[in-house]
Amino acid sequence: MNTIEQTNAYIMPTYGRSTVVIDHGSGASYVDEDGKSYIDFGSGIGTNSLGCSNAIWEDAVCEQVRKVQHTSNLYYHKPQAELAEKLAAMTGYSKVFFGNSGAEANECAIKLARKYSYDKYGKGRHTIITLVNSFHGRTLATLSATGQEVFHNYFFPFVEGFRYAKANDIADLHAKIDDTVCAFMIEYVQGEGGVMALDKAYVEEIRKVCDENDLLLIADEVQTGVGRTGTFLAGEQFGIRADVTTLAKGLGGGLPIGACLANEKCAEVLNAGTHGSTFGGNPVVCAGAVKVLEMMTPELLTSVREKGDYLRKRLQVSDEVQAVSGMGLMIGIALKTKKAAEVRQACQERGLIVLTAKNRVRLLPPLVISDEELKAGADILCSVLEG
Repeated sequence: MNTIEQTNAYIMPTYGRSTVVIDHGSGASYVDEDGKSYIDFGSGIGTNSLGCSNAIWEDAVCEQVRKVQHTSNLYYHKPQAELAEKLAAMTGYSKVFFGNSGAEANECAIKLARKYSYDKYGKGRHTIITLVNSFHGRTLATLSATGQEVFHNYFFPFVEGFRYAKANDIADLHAKIDDTVCAFMIEYVQGEGGVMALDKAYVEEIRKVCDENDLLLIADEVQTGVGRTGTFLAGEQFGIRADVTTLAKGLGGGLPIGACLANEKCAEVLNAGTHGSTFGGNPVVCAGAVKVLEMMTPELLTSVREKGDYLRKRLQVSDEVQAVSGMGLMIGIALKTKKAAEVRQACQERGLIVLTAKNRVRLLPPLVISDEELKAGADILCSVLEG
């Protein structure tokens, strides 16, 4: 049996996989089992922030593996403490909870918001307003929080207590508020929803409403965080600091981690026994994540913005491109005539990995992609769009 046959025989068919078997990689390039090379404009759906085979990250991970690969959270270990301190220093948040994924980080945020309100106001103030077209994860609670009807199927009953407001519609925002609401949960750029950024005025209004009504503002920065948009947090570009921010994807550099950051207002809400994780904040992934944060220099973030601008300029001159959305190296491409899935397949055949989000082509290159890899990938993409 080859790898594809073996996978299909023994793994549940929960993914629409491409017929590519990745063998190894370096920088922003992969090589498959047959020796074919691909430029990577997907970074494992925004996860391989430092690309493949980053020596500094690899050395830190391997060194930690040789010390101790895991210890339960009933004990302390240095990589977790160091990562938490660095995150607090870089973001201004007070404390963090570590899980293993974006969905887990968002579950933590949901529980935190509801307990904050319960502790202060008692029962009945538990509704969380999210946005139409949002995506927050695939657990039952985060699917329920997701504002896309296509995901609200099969797994009934879904978790109650979520309400969906229209993105960038201030009137609808106010219409959704009543005395049962405890929090708003937003993505500054809706990734799975088509790489659509919120309006700054809309985000400012949400912050104002939260302040006036003692509601927590939760920013899901699972995809936008850790430098993806050209600042460490996308919220920096909106001039907003949420009460709670969730991170995952690029934070681990390719290993599974989630983080729920809380400000001083709610940092002590979750106490012993109210939340936990067996693997969350594992020593190995924390050692790697520390190196990811050390790589988030002003120079790297500037290059993310510059590389994003380069791709936008290349794309905007294409007759096939209707619009380009997103921020930094998080880009969505609306097409005039072609299907996004067909463009993805054609790019793959020519040696370029891209993603899709709804009816758009989505680009999430590694943050450290070289100028040469960026240009070569853009050449392939533009040739597919114009062909």
